[in-house]
Amino acid sequence: MKKHIFRSILIVAVSVLALCLGLMMSVMYRSLLAEQHGQLKTKLAIITHGIEEGGVYWLENLDMTGYRVTLITSEGVVLYDNMADAASMENHLEREEIADALQSGSGESVRFSSTLTTKTFYQAKRLEDGSILRISFTKNSVLSILLGMLTPVLIILVAAIILSSILASRIAKRTITSLNTLDLEHPLNNNTYDELSPLLLRISHQKRQIESQRSELNKKRDEFSLITQSMNEGLVLLNDKGVIVSINPAAQHVFRTDASCIGKDFFIVERSSEIRGAMKTAADSGHGQTKLRRAGRRYEINASRIDFNNEAVGTAILVFDVTEKALLEQQRREFTANVSHELKTPLQSIMGRAELIENGVAKPEDTPRFGGCIRSEAARLLILIEDIIHLSQLDEGGELPWENVDLYEIATETLELLQDTATDRKVRLSLAGSPASVNGVRGLLSEIIYNLCDNAIKYNHEDGLVEVSVSDDENKAVIRVKDTGIGIPIEHQKRVFERFYRVDKSHSKDTGGTGLGLSIVKHATLLHNGKIEMNSKIGEGTVITITLPK
Repeated sequence: MKKHIFRSILIVAVSVLALCLGLMMSVMYRSLLAEQHGQLKTKLAIITHGIEEGGVYWLENLDMTGYRVTLITSEGVVLYDNMADAASMENHLEREEIADALQSGSGESVRFSSTLTTKTFYQAKRLEDGSILRISFTKNSVLSILLGMLTPVLIILVAAIILSSILASRIAKRTITSLNTLDLEHPLNNNTYDELSPLLLRISHQKRQIESQRSELNKKRDEFSLITQSMNEGLVLLNDKGVIVSINPAAQHVFRTDASCIGKDFFIVERSSEIRGAMKTAADSGHGQTKLRRAGRRYEINASRIDFNNEAVGTAILVFDVTEKALLEQQRREFTANVSHELKTPLQSIMGRAELIENGVAKPEDTPRFGGCIRSEAARLLILIEDIIHLSQLDEGGELPWENVDLYEIATETLELLQDTATDRKVRLSLAGSPASVNGVRGLLSEIIYNLCDNAIKYNHEDGLVEVSVSDDENKAVIRVKDTGIGIPIEHQKRVFERFYRVDKSHSKDTGGTGLGLSIVKHATLLHNGKIEMNSKIGEGTVITITLPK
C-alpha cells in the first residue's frame, strides 16, 4: 500500500513535469519547423538559380545536408537525387507536387516517403527547360535539433524526481500509519480521515453482504444435498485431481461404497476401465459416455468436464439405470423382427398366385398385366421386409460371424451380380485398387458394397459410370464408390442415411428403392467401427467413402 501511494504521487508529479516539458518542446518544435519551411523555399530558389546558371552538374558539388534534392524531367523520370539511386527510382509524374509544378509552375505537399520511411515536406518548381526541381526535408532532421536540448531537460527531470520522491515518501508514510490502525471488524467506529468514510461505509456494507451470502450458500448446500440424496440417478462430483467431492446414495449403491469414500481418489473406489475411458474422453472433449453392467443391471455412465473461466476444475459423473429401457428396446426390436417374418410368408403366396394370373390362368385379358403389377409390388414388399430384418439384426448387435474378409474380392463379386442391372440401365461399371483385408462380417460388408453400387446404378444417367475402388492404407481399408448420377441436394445429404428417407419418392418408387439401403450401409459401417463420408453435387454425381479399421 505504501509503495502504491508513493508510486502514485511520484508518477503524478513526474507526469505533470513531463507534460510541461513536452508542451514546451512542442512549441519550440513548431517554431523550428516553420523556420525550416521558410528555409526550404529559400534553398529552392537558390538551387533553381544555380541550375539555370550552371546546369545540372552544379548539383553534384552542392552540400545539402539534411535536405533532399531531386531533379525530374517533364515526363516524370528522375535525373538526379542526392539520397537515392536515380536510375532505380519510379516515375514521379503522378506525385502531387510534381503535377502542380508542371501545371502552375510550383507545387508542395506533405506525405510519408517510402524511400526515407519518414513524413516529408516537398516543394517543387518548374525550370525554364520544363524539368522539375524538388527539395524536401523530414521532421527527423528538425527533431535532431531538439535532441541537443535533452541534457538540460534531463537534469531538470532528475532533480524533480528526487524532490518528488522525498515528498511522496513522507505523504505515503503518514497515510499508511492511519490506515494500519483501522478497526475493520467495526468499520463505522473508526475516527480517521473524512476521506476514508466512503471506504469504511463500503467495507461495512460488504461485511453484511458477505454474511448474507454465506448464509445463502449454506442454504443452497443443504438444498443440493437434499436433492442429490433423493435422486434415482447416481451423481459423483470430482475435483481436478480426480478426488471425490460428493457422492449420493444412488451412486454409492452402484459403485458399492459409502460416504466414507469422500476425499479419496475415484479410481481407488471404482476400477472400471470403461469409466476410466469415458472420463478421459470427457477431459479431452468435454463429454464422455459408456455403459456398465453390474449385478444383472445395465447402467449408462455420462462423464462431463466442469469448466470455470475456461479451465477444467473437475468432473461430474451421472449414472442412469437403463435396465428397463434396454429391455423395452429389445422387446420392440424383437416385435419388429417377428412381424417382418410373419409378413414374409403371405407375401410369397401372393407372388405365387400373381404368377398364375400373369401366365393367363385367370380369365380376364387384363389379368396378366394386373398380375404382373401385383407380383412386382409383392417383390418390392419382400425386399422391404428383408431390409427391415437386416436393420433389426444390426440393432440387436448379437453374435455375428467375424472373419478375415478381402474387400476387393467382395467388390468383384458384387459388380458381377449387378452387371445385368447396369447393362439394362446403360451404365458402365469399373473396379480399381488392390486386395484389402479387414476383420468383419462378410455378409454385412457385402451389403455395404452392394447397396452403394446399386444406388449408384439406379440414380445414374444413361451412359453413366460407376467407379469402385478398394485400397489398403496401413491400419485401415478404404472403399470408394463414385457415380456420374443426378447428385444429392446439400439439404438432403445429412438425412439420406435415415431409415425410409428418400430424396425423391417418386423416383425411388420407379427404381424399386425401399429407403433402407443407405441406412443398412450406415449401421453396418458403425458396427465395424468405420466412418462414412459423402461428397455430392447436383448434376455431377456422388462419391461415398467408407473407411474401415483393420
